[in-house]
Amino acid sequence: MKQSLRAKRMARLHRRHNSQPKLNLVSLMDIFTILVFFLLVNSSDVEVLQNNKAIKLPESIADQKPDNMLVVMVSAENIIISGRSVVSVDQALSGEDDEIAPLKKELEYLASRKPFANELEAKKGRDVTIMGDNTIPYTLIKRIMTTCAEADYRNISLAVSKIANTAEEGVQ
Repeated sequence: MKQSLRAKRMARLHRRHNSQPKLNLVSLMDIFTILVFFLLVNSSDVEVLQNNKAIKLPESIADQKPDNMLVVMVSAENIIISGRSVVSVDQALSGEDDEIAPLKKELEYLASRKPFANELEAKKGRDVTIMGDNTIPYTLIKRIMTTCAEADYRNISLAVSKIANTAEEGVQ
């Protein structure tokens, strides 16, 4: 039996719509490749220091990023190095001397494990970042800095939380 043109056209259309759809992976792979490169390039811009919920950092508009170095965390109760409590804040403040003996002992131990690489580094001193709660007294910060300097950790940085500079943005 002979089919009409309309029947042939409908049969052809029916066969075309019953076949399995094909997924074009080329454009999907392009998108993922671009996404991977974007994430690789932008992931190196973020530097995060160890965080402790007991420490609320002071705020600053400083632009300089911290280097990867030894971090001395000072909470309201303890002075912590490498996740280990070295001395309590009360003990550190109660001493008569400007140095904090247990902190100096720990810093000297850490310094003995990593000797200076050259004379320039020895002259400059080791790097340390003090990450202190914004409510701790200045006398404690001064004692910690003095202790660090006595233990050859003379390149001292203070960790702060960066906020937007409203003067640069034109907001008064």
